[in-house]
Amino acid sequence: MKPLFKTMIVLAVALTGLLLATCNSGKNASSVQDAKMQALACPPGSKLDIQQIEQITGMKGAEKNGEYKITVPQNDLNIMVDGFKIIPAMGLGSWIAFTPCADSVMMMGDIILSETDLAPVQREVIAQGLSITAIHNHFVRNRPNVMYMHIDGFGNVRKVSSIAKAIFDKVKEVRGKDPKSAKADSVINTLNIPALDAIIGSKGELSKGVYKYTIGRPDVSLREHGVPISTFMGFNTWAAWQGTPEKAAVAGDFTMLENEVAPVIKALVESGIEVVAVHNHMVHEEPKIFFLHYWGVGPAEQLAKGLRTALDQTGKGQQPNTH
Repeated sequence: MKPLFKTMIVLAVALTGLLLATCNSGKNASSVQDAKMQALACPPGSKLDIQQIEQITGMKGAEKNGEYKITVPQNDLNIMVDGFKIIPAMGLGSWIAFTPCADSVMMMGDIILSETDLAPVQREVIAQGLSITAIHNHFVRNRPNVMYMHIDGFGNVRKVSSIAKAIFDKVKEVRGKDPKSAKADSVINTLNIPALDAIIGSKGELSKGVYKYTIGRPDVSLREHGVPISTFMGFNTWAAWQGTPEKAAVAGDFTMLENEVAPVIKALVESGIEVVAVHNHMVHEEPKIFFLHYWGVGPAEQLAKGLRTALDQTGKGQQPNTH
């Protein structure tokens, strides 16, 4: 019995050591991951050569906090959803944005494509060495049908600017026209904007009859490939409105941590707002982020209260507009 007892003790000690080593390994891995997430991959003071971006692309954009974004309104797409016209301010603008990181630039974008655009533009994106990180819809019952393709890549400013130009040029080539060259439409908006602001707890911007809120997530430090992603680079929740107090339409996008997805969907659906897509925009982000597109038609204040309930499921009830 004594040899057997000794053997049992040895085995017990060995197992205990193995468990401790496993736990410590898990703690070490967790510590490494925490340090990785908190490390600033891009040194402070990184700057973009905006003039070079404009020269190469031949396009003017907007600058904010050292980042730069080129937006192309899809004026040539005559899209209707449930009797409401979808114009660029309702989420119908392709964009590519640039953020500096040391001597390199990270480029991210969201390109709007018709069913005939999708395959040739995909091939161009791959040929240019970019990654396609998401393809999804924003609407249902929309005619014509359009898809949204997210892209990202790295390089020096000359390289990424040339790639951006090539992608926008490919869309023009396939469509046979420049999307922004068509006349810009406007829509009817007689909404009680102060009442909406009071319910949402934020202020928006009015463009061509569309009133749009853009709400950031200051409670989340998001990085893609280790590079900080700002509200300006697409990390935001937004809501775009048109119509009348009695019959309004609202379209938008929620940005959510994984544990917020289910409660946000529940709040929207129970408020009579359709959830039309749930998806990613990035693939290497930390922490993991999900995006949700929704569409609602009905009394404006009722829709706003539903959105407010959904916003309360994220972060700390959301913060004021971070334009």
